[in-house]
Amino acid sequence: MDFQILISNLTNPTLLFFALGTFAVLVKSDLEIPESISKFISLYLLFSIGFKGGQELAHSGFTPEIIYSLIFGVSIASVIPLYTFFILKRKMSISDAGAVAAAYGSVSAVTFVAAVSFLESQKIIFGGHMVAVMALMESPAIIIGIILMMKYDASTRSKEKFTETFKHSFTNGSVLMIIGSLIIGLIADTKQAEGIKPFTTDIFKGFLAIFLLEMGMVTAKRFSSFRKYGWFATAFAIVVPFVNGCIVAALSGLFIHDIGNRFIFAILAASASYIAVPAAMRLAAPKADPGLYIPMALGITFPFNITIGMPLYYLIINLI
Repeated sequence: MDFQILISNLTNPTLLFFALGTFAVLVKSDLEIPESISKFISLYLLFSIGFKGGQELAHSGFTPEIIYSLIFGVSIASVIPLYTFFILKRKMSISDAGAVAAAYGSVSAVTFVAAVSFLESQKIIFGGHMVAVMALMESPAIIIGIILMMKYDASTRSKEKFTETFKHSFTNGSVLMIIGSLIIGLIADTKQAEGIKPFTTDIFKGFLAIFLLEMGMVTAKRFSSFRKYGWFATAFAIVVPFVNGCIVAALSGLFIHDIGNRFIFAILAASASYIAVPAAMRLAAPKADPGLYIPMALGITFPFNITIGMPLYYLIINLI
């Protein structure tokens, strides 16, 4: 491994703010990000990613590689919950297994943002269509997780509940914002779009740093209640994402040649949702414990990916 890349990633200002947020909770500081500001920053990050991706997609057009990428992304988001569910249900209830499988099949927009920051630090470009890939990968895992719960747990078999959750998986605020921004960026006039470039690009990393500061605080607060689930949940939250990321990093080379795009695919496969999936599971699986799948995704998988995972996936891509 190129330890210079690892050190560079660990000393990234945005990641250091995540560590500061965790430290603030551990020392019982009164540091706090108001909920309204946190929500605004979340929406801003999704808007910025989506809009810039739409602009890039408008410039690149629809090539066979882009179509293959969209299909590959949906396939990843469908396969991961299928195989992880049967691993999880050996140790967890059906509802918990379905919710965790959905979380790990879906993706994390914040991890995607961190991956983009990593690529920028390495001066590596990636295709704007990868934003569309990320947006499409949000919903399939949620839908498959619900189907598996309905099949194996009679108490969740409700047509109305499935219909509502199916709709919610597409109209969830985070999904709607990023898809909507992507479409707007795609159809917007390039010259007119330049007028908001300072807002969509120049201040992006500053807002990301504040957002990760709050993520650090949320992680530390929720992690204490997670300990009761023992070693299995912890091991799963590290090993399974790592395996997913490594496999996709290797397989993506069969039809994608751009290093940046392959890296994004690897990090999306390795990430886990802690925004869209919890919102959907409130409707579909009220018996599933948020104190399990949210800390797994946010408290273990997310820090692992942005510290150790990304340099490892990058290394594998360069070796294969």
